[in-house]
Amino acid sequence: MTITIDESTPKRRDKLVIIAEVIDIAKYGTSKTHIMFKANLCFSQLNQYLSVLIETGLLEKQVVEGREIYRATEKGLDFVEKQCEIINLLNVDFRKVKVKTSFDFQPFLKSKPFKTKPTIGFPSIMKKSID
Repeated sequence: MTITIDESTPKRRDKLVIIAEVIDIAKYGTSKTHIMFKANLCFSQLNQYLSVLIETGLLEKQVVEGREIYRATEKGLDFVEKQCEIINLLNVDFRKVKVKTSFDFQPFLKSKPFKTKPTIGFPSIMKKSID
């Protein structure tokens, strides 16, 4: 995961960050189009990520009422939780990180040193923290 402390310009997202976002977006099951727009990916990028995530067992594809639905597996949710634990080990000051995402690691962090919301967002995969 690329984390930068440079406050001048936002940096590109790392593949692991995108994977965590896609898994979180699909935690309750959603369409390919919804994932594409929420994760801010083009169609070809999304197809590549979905193939890898399904192949590795982090996502599953189901057909419900004739529609393809993508849903995070337990393994996928564990992946995001472990990734958040690693971020916690880095003890990064999220107020200085300028990575544009929709994922919020804050609910997973053991120590919550900030009273304000961090400047980056990663969608919270669960409502509880890892305590």
